This record gives sequence, structure tokens and C-alpha cells, in this order.
Amino acid sequence: MRQAIINQLELNRAEEKISKQKAKQFFEGGAINHVEVGTFQGLAQIHAYLFGDIYEFAGKMRDVNIAKGTFRFAPLMYLEKSLENITNMPHGNFNEIVEKYVEMNIAHPFREGNGRATRIWLDLILKKEIRQVIDWNAVDKAEYFSAMERSVIKDIEIKHLFHQALTSKIDDRATFMKGIDISYYYEGYSEFRIEDL
Repeated sequence: MRQAIINQLELNRAEEKISKQKAKQFFEGGAINHVEVGTFQGLAQIHAYLFGDIYEFAGKMRDVNIAKGTFRFAPLMYLEKSLENITNMPHGNFNEIVEKYVEMNIAHPFREGNGRATRIWLDLILKKEIRQVIDWNAVDKAEYFSAMERSVIKDIEIKHLFHQALTSKIDDRATFMKGIDISYYYEGYSEFRIEDL
């Protein structure tokens, strides 16, 4: 058991380090500018880029049912149709964009790495449609998870939280890099600073 725990810790460290390096390259190399905005295909591109060196399922729709705590994400039998519907949802203004983000979170299309990939996806939609992104440093972790949990029923709280954190620094390298560190911190990964990689 102890060996399994050590192996899991090492796997987590490797995943954080490699995928943060990929996130940095994603921005600096310009691949981020070629993502299909607002679609599942675009989200799959992000996911494959970040996690392609780690997981064989990177960028591929999950083939298992998953849950977090007591919340079950979209059942596998409805997942493909859900992703098609989410892709077709409008995203021309702030409210529509956040609603689309909430639905994608409920779908949780990948086995691992959903939150980290989907937060980048959200920022790309915001950037294209309203010329703003979220300053993730301004979004408290506990408030974010609490609002996301309740967003399934009512999304006003997450909209308020995001609206307060909007910034017009859409191409700012520091904002993106700090955002990656915060996004990973939300998921319990905080051993490496992206700027040190």
C-alpha cells in the first residue's frame, strides 16, 4: 500500500510538471491561437496538448462513468449527445458563455484533467466573444467550487464570481501563466510554479 501511495504521488508530480510545461508551450508557441473556440473539438485539442505526453486517453471522450463525491457527471450513454448539444449552444455574450461552461463541466468529457482544460477553453471563448478573460488569481478556490457545485441548479453565483474577476488583459503572458498555476492549485497540484519550469 505504501508503495502504491508513493507511486501515486510521483505520478501526480510528473503529471503536474509535464502538463504545466505543455501549458507554457501552448501559450508561447502560439498553438493556443489555433484552437476551435467554443466546441468540444476545441476542448479536446486543449486536453490533448496538455496531457498527450501523459495519458493515452488525452483528448478522447471518456469511456467510463465518473463521479466526484456524490455528484455523477453526464452518464456515458448520453455523453456524445450532450457534447454535441453543448457545442451547439450559443456563446455570444458573457451569460451564454458561462452557461456553456457550466454544461461542459457537468458533461466532464475526459477521464482526468477536465477542470484544467475547460478553464482554458472558457477563457478562449471569453477572449473571442467579449475581449476579456478571467483573472483566476481573483477567484477564491472555495468560492469557486461552492459556486460550481450549485451551478447545476442555479448559475447566478458562478456568473457573479466570474464577472468580478474579468480582465481585459487577454494576451497578457503573466495573467495566463498565473492562471495556470491557480487552475492547478484548484485541483490540488501546487508543487511547481509554471515560471520555474
